[in-house]
Amino acid sequence: MNDLAYFDLRTTDAPWNLAAEQHVFDALPRDRSYFLLWQNRSAVIIGKHQDTLAEINQSFVERQGIQVVRRLSGGGAVYHDLGNLNYTIITDSGSTEKLNMSLFCQPVLRVLRKLGAPAELTGRNDMTLRGQKFSGSAQYLRHGRILHHGTLLFDSDLSVVQQALRVDPEKIRSKGLPSVRSRVTNLRPWLPAGMDLPLFRQTLLEEILRETPGRAWTFSEEDRAAIEELCRTRYRTWEWNVGFSPASSLIRRRRFEGCGSVEARIQMEHGRIVSLRFVGDFFSAEEPDPLEKKLVGLPLERTALARALEGLDVSRFFLGIETPQLLELLCEQ
Repeated sequence: MNDLAYFDLRTTDAPWNLAAEQHVFDALPRDRSYFLLWQNRSAVIIGKHQDTLAEINQSFVERQGIQVVRRLSGGGAVYHDLGNLNYTIITDSGSTEKLNMSLFCQPVLRVLRKLGAPAELTGRNDMTLRGQKFSGSAQYLRHGRILHHGTLLFDSDLSVVQQALRVDPEKIRSKGLPSVRSRVTNLRPWLPAGMDLPLFRQTLLEEILRETPGRAWTFSEEDRAAIEELCRTRYRTWEWNVGFSPASSLIRRRRFEGCGSVEARIQMEHGRIVSLRFVGDFFSAEEPDPLEKKLVGLPLERTALARALEGLDVSRFFLGIETPQLLELLCEQ
């Protein structure tokens, strides 16, 4: 790498951090490389080409208040919390027009091996310890520059990782790139006793700077204004985080006492319902066609659907079911 500037970011808001690294990539001087360390509070980060609803356990994510944000790079969905440390390297791509995961994982692997952890690179972009994944990485290549970012599970709540990303594959057929679930482990048990995350963060930064000396950079007021604008227009928007999703087919199914089974077959495009069909062994006083048509064009979100159903007697279409139960079915709550 050429001259290095580093940011030790302390914001834990996922949209802001992703906007910050895009701003560094797009707008800061290209005469140097950049290294960023950052953390997010509870968030699912979706790969650029993925279907958001196919990657998250929607009801769990909403109940837990977990942020869902799409990133610029491809690859699979990952869960972040404050037990997870993220790093970003931004530099010239040189003559290559291909992504190279191994090159940018090596500095992290060297630090971990120096600390006694038998870390290695496996597959296309995973760092592992004895076959268990503790890091995934992704890259974005454009105009001769490359952005490489990775996760480092240090002391994350692995039970939440599984719940936030767990989806029944039989219920979703998506054209998006699906994530590959792997056995995961935290780094902390593999590192020297007494090494907590703040010490690990400091150690990682010091070792990176020992290999490639650099200096700290901070964002100017103009930088921060540009980052906030990116947040407003992209990383905090439904259109980017959900609406950018490719077409998909979803099946939502539930059995209701006194009514029978109700299955919603939903076709989605750009995060909105383009067709909806209810099937099952339910009883009804009226065919559900008008209800289906009323929901077409809406995002698959509880607030939007509830607004559309105001004043409608749902029990005429599904005997014994009221609006809250139908919303639970459609939004998997």
